[in-house]
Amino acid sequence: MEVKVSWNGPSGMSFRAETGSGHMVTMDGAPEGGGHNLAPRPMELVLVGTGGCTAYDVVLILKRGREDVRGCEVTLQAERAEVDPKVFTRINFHFVVSGRNLKPAAVERAVTLSHDKYCSASIMLAQMAEITHSVEIVEV
Repeated sequence: MEVKVSWNGPSGMSFRAETGSGHMVTMDGAPEGGGHNLAPRPMELVLVGTGGCTAYDVVLILKRGREDVRGCEVTLQAERAEVDPKVFTRINFHFVVSGRNLKPAAVERAVTLSHDKYCSASIMLAQMAEITHSVEIVEV
């Protein structure tokens, strides 16, 4: 896996990244750090990637278990250290999984398997941060 990150120039603190799969992502800093707040911060994208990784797992596990899953949202709320390096110290994942006749045990199992076995991003972050999760099931 490879990405290339390039600074957009001296007028700010924005960067563009090109992923190995050929997609472009823009990042920017906060105004107090010289940025213009025109794109997500790099650490926000760490959470975005982690949320995408675990949501992907949960949906795939439920589909493979023949659950009638119709939607999956995960909200990540993170706390960071006060001093540099400002690593994540706590992250809560709140899943809202919707579908028809979903078995609560199957949904909980999918979330647990993602966090304990499959989601590289959340497993990596768990080396530094306290990880918690909650699950809400919505019948549709």
